[in-house]
Amino acid sequence: MFLKNIIDVDFVNYKKPAMILGFPKCSFKCDKECGQQVCQNSALATAPDVYISNKGIIFRYLMNHLTHAICFQGLEPLDSWYDIIGLIDRFRECSQDDIVIYTGYTEKEAQWYISQLSKYPNIIMKFGRYIPDQQP
Repeated sequence: MFLKNIIDVDFVNYKKPAMILGFPKCSFKCDKECGQQVCQNSALATAPDVYISNKGIIFRYLMNHLTHAICFQGLEPLDSWYDIIGLIDRFRECSQDDIVIYTGYTEKEAQWYISQLSKYPNIIMKFGRYIPDQQP
């Protein structure tokens, strides 16, 4: 599969040490909704894609004894749906560790994806479309 980046160990993006996978596609809903460029990942969009097989990702994960989760994040993982579901299928054959999907989709927009993921254990979806000037 093509990715923008892969970080073998990260201590920032989840409560457990995690492998980070940066996905290469995005429909830039945040920018389109507000009419200005606000994407925190816009620089990532111009980075070159790198290819790594599902087997290669899983091997790297399993050989690293520090990691206890995989985070799928920016650009937009759900815009690479067939790649992520293929990786999840293979990953679940050898690990039940957490998979965290950071998405800019709203929960309503993601309902179909959530229904498809419900057959897998330990899938966590975090929603967070950026809306500028939003009051807390």
